[in-house]
Amino acid sequence: MKDRLLSVDVLRGLTIFFMILVNTPGSWSYVYAPLRHAEWHGCTPTDLVFPLFLFISGVSMALSFNKYGSSSKKLLLRKIWKRALIIFLIGLFLNWFPFYNKNIADLRIMGVLQRIALAYAIGGSLIVLLKEQKVLIASGIILLGYQIALVAYSSDPFSLENNLARHLDLLIIGENHLYGGFGIPFDPEGILHSFSAGINVVLGYLMGRMIFQYNKKELVKNLSISGMGLIIAGVVWGFFFPINKPLWTSSYVLYSVGIGTVLWAVLVYVIDVLKKERWSYIFKVFGRNPLASYVLSILVVKVFFMVKIGEANLYSYLYQNLFASWLGNLNGSLVFAISYVMFIWVFAWILYRKNILIKI
Repeated sequence: MKDRLLSVDVLRGLTIFFMILVNTPGSWSYVYAPLRHAEWHGCTPTDLVFPLFLFISGVSMALSFNKYGSSSKKLLLRKIWKRALIIFLIGLFLNWFPFYNKNIADLRIMGVLQRIALAYAIGGSLIVLLKEQKVLIASGIILLGYQIALVAYSSDPFSLENNLARHLDLLIIGENHLYGGFGIPFDPEGILHSFSAGINVVLGYLMGRMIFQYNKKELVKNLSISGMGLIIAGVVWGFFFPINKPLWTSSYVLYSVGIGTVLWAVLVYVIDVLKKERWSYIFKVFGRNPLASYVLSILVVKVFFMVKIGEANLYSYLYQNLFASWLGNLNGSLVFAISYVMFIWVFAWILYRKNILIKI
């Protein structure tokens, strides 16, 4: 079991590495195409990072639940919702920080951590309350029901302006509390599509259960077959309901889980079967304290923006003077992002060496 867990740690750490990388370019004006999100429909490598984290959260849940054995549903639900609440509140805290320059009346309620919290709570609750076969049925109902609801609501159901998810968030959360990066109030981590995101967790859990059903080589085979099947299903479904991360469409769920499953199969084969793991040390370190590393990366960036050097802030000053000045804007932006990831990695490494696990 210890060997099998290593590939999970590496995949978790790999996800955090790229979550930080794509969030912190030296300049958003200079980012290589694979490190950008698709403008609306479609899926770039960057669009796979977030769902991959939810997928590996489901895998980790399978390992965690196995340790609890026959614990009561009430106990497991309490643990799930407590953890979800803490993660949600941390996300809200990060949205508000540094407090003095943000009016709570205009505070964005949702965000990446809030989406993780809701998806974890929704997916975990389905897993605890239902038997495995019924979990699959419920997941199918949620994915299909979400698409039917989108189509039934509007004549242009997958547009930015007229989708059901946006209108529901406007009604429940309010315009002032939504993300504005799309030019109009629309939150890509909103309420309704947190339910479809929860299925990423559920499918990750079901893939994780295979650890206890197969030996390592069989695990690679079954993960590969399952992953390819999900990728094909996602692409085919995408002809009818487009692959779209901001709306977290059902085709996007299947497609992203499929790629995550195949990637995990590759890591199981390389790390757990072939025992080639030295290359993975950087990711293994991040994998021990993933959420703590991600939260720290956001806090530090916000502090960098608070520190003024002349008319610039510390973030842009470092990018312009240490990276863009000798590497050019595009390469400088990329190297800045990599350097920042490794800066956060040092703190994760200190925790790793001291065997400190920050559990939420």
